[in-house]
Amino acid sequence: MLYAIICEDEAGSLEKRLKTRPAHLERLLALQDQGRLVLAGPFPAIDTENPGEAGFSGSLIVADFPSLTEAKNWAEHDPYRQAGVYKNVTVKPFKQVFPQ
Repeated sequence: MLYAIICEDEAGSLEKRLKTRPAHLERLLALQDQGRLVLAGPFPAIDTENPGEAGFSGSLIVADFPSLTEAKNWAEHDPYRQAGVYKNVTVKPFKQVFPQ
């Protein structure tokens, strides 16, 4: 089943985010290589694709996991979570309707 992992960044965590990004991307690439990643990306803190020093306010990941428990476990072990980039992480079942 698909799960949406909705993450909210700690204020002022851009430096931690940039430092931890390679490890975060490595985990996402593993999901992609397994054919389980639907989409992933950050929320720019301002209305532009490249927010510069304004940074990001969080991230969204939609991926396939065997259960809600496993999705929550995966999210809890994300390098951004471990480094203190994310202050809040919500994991919810997700039903994709489009694109078909």
